[in-house]
Amino acid sequence: MDNTLGIRRTANVIWDQGENFDFKIFSSPEELEGAIREKAEQGYTARMTAGFCWPWSDQNPDGSLKDDVVIGDYRRPWNAKHDATRLPKGVPKAQTWAYDEGGMEQIGCIYTAQGFEFDYVGVIFGKDLTYNFDKAQWEGHKEASEDGLVKKRSGNRFTDLVKNTYRVLLTRGMKGCYVYFMDKNTENFFRSRIERADN
Repeated sequence: MDNTLGIRRTANVIWDQGENFDFKIFSSPEELEGAIREKAEQGYTARMTAGFCWPWSDQNPDGSLKDDVVIGDYRRPWNAKHDATRLPKGVPKAQTWAYDEGGMEQIGCIYTAQGFEFDYVGVIFGKDLTYNFDKAQWEGHKEASEDGLVKKRSGNRFTDLVKNTYRVLLTRGMKGCYVYFMDKNTENFFRSRIERADN
């Protein structure tokens, strides 16, 4: 992952799918979430996460969470904010999102998922980081990010910081990582780094 994201060189440039790790790319967020839910139903720990490409809204007046993560017809809320109060029954606090079964109904962000590991992680890879084949390099896009903290403090290091965000999200799964890429070139670059891809 470090090598693919251009964070640092590693011994393995091309990733061999013969290794005991399940990496799959899905063509829609609905398919991705369906696969993650299937793993959870089989008894594995599993969660959905995404790059910080959507606003993280305050709660609705009734305490419910807004569907901030929107991709076409796909709509899901981020996990509850750390200071959230009056959460409806079944919606876990940020501190328990990773292991409360209600956490399957929200998308985790970098600030919630960091530090936790699951058997399977689903990652929505947004447009804040894309791969440019013509220049053979990664490019960060501040205009596609909703992470105010990173945008404010990054200076000319925005691309590096977003790379690290995806590195964290993509390495939360111990048995498998499932991904939906919003940018097709980025998806194709990942596919080019996988040996014997099945899908």
